[in-house]
Amino acid sequence: MSGSSGGQQGPAARQAAMTEQVLADGSATAAELAERFGVSLMTIHRDLDELERQGIVRKSRGGVTAQPSGVFESNVQYRLKTMRAEKAAVAEHALRMVEPGMAILLDDSTSTLEIARRLRTGEVTPLTVVTNFLEAINLLSDQRGIHLMALGGDYDPLHSSFLGVSCVEAVEQLRVDVCFASTSAVHRGYAYHQEQHIVSVKRAMLDAAARNVLLIDHTKLGRVALHRVVPLSRFDTVLVDDGASAEALRDLDEHKVRYEVCATKGGHDGNRTGAT
Repeated sequence: MSGSSGGQQGPAARQAAMTEQVLADGSATAAELAERFGVSLMTIHRDLDELERQGIVRKSRGGVTAQPSGVFESNVQYRLKTMRAEKAAVAEHALRMVEPGMAILLDDSTSTLEIARRLRTGEVTPLTVVTNFLEAINLLSDQRGIHLMALGGDYDPLHSSFLGVSCVEAVEQLRVDVCFASTSAVHRGYAYHQEQHIVSVKRAMLDAAARNVLLIDHTKLGRVALHRVVPLSRFDTVLVDDGASAEALRDLDEHKVRYEVCATKGGHDGNRTGAT
C-alpha cells in the first residue's frame, strides 16, 4: 500500500510508524518503506539511521530488521511479540517449581515475564519476587500477597530493564530460592548472549540463587552469540518447548544437561525429560 501522506508527516511521527511496522513484520526493505511513507530513499535511510542509533532496529543490506543476530539483541517490543505460545508453555512448567513463602528472582527476559503474568492470579502467595525488568515490575506492583523488590541501576530502554554496576551490586546482597532466567542462544553446553552488560547481571543473578532454571524457546537451541554467559551445568534444569528438534535435544544429552521439554497447546503429548 502506498502512503502518499507519509511525506507530510514529521520525522518523529514517521519514525514511530516505521518502528511499529518493522517490529510487527520483523524486517522491511528501504524501498518498501519509501513507498509506504511516500518519501525518498535518502529520507528513509536517515530515518533508519536514527532508529538504529536508538537501538530499536539494525540496518542490513537494502533494509532493516528487528530480529536478533549473534551480535545484536532484538528490541524488547519485538521480543514481546515472538514465540508467545512457546514461552507460555515453559512458564507454565516453571510455575510448578514455585511454592508459597519462596523468594524468586526473574531476569529481564520476555520468557520469565510469562511467569510474572501467571503470578497475577494470586494462586502462589505469599511470595517475594526480585527483578530488574520494568515490564515485570509494572505487572506485579499492585499484586496482593507478593513482596516485590525492584533492582535499580541504569535504565536501558532497549531491554526495558535496569542494568550496570549498581544492579550487579544490588543482586550480590541477596540470596533467593530460585532464579528463573533466559538467554539468547544455547550451543554445545553453553548459554550465550550478545551484550556484555547483560551477561554480568545474569551471572550475578545465578550466583544469588540456591537453584537456577533456564527458560528457552526452541529457536535458541543450536545458536551462538558473542559472549558466553555460563556453562549449562550452572542450571539445575533447562526448560524448552516441544518444538525442539531431536538433534538439538541430542546435543543437550551429550553435554549431560538436565532438561525438560514442555508441551505447548496442541503440541506433543506430555513433558519429556533429558539426561543429568
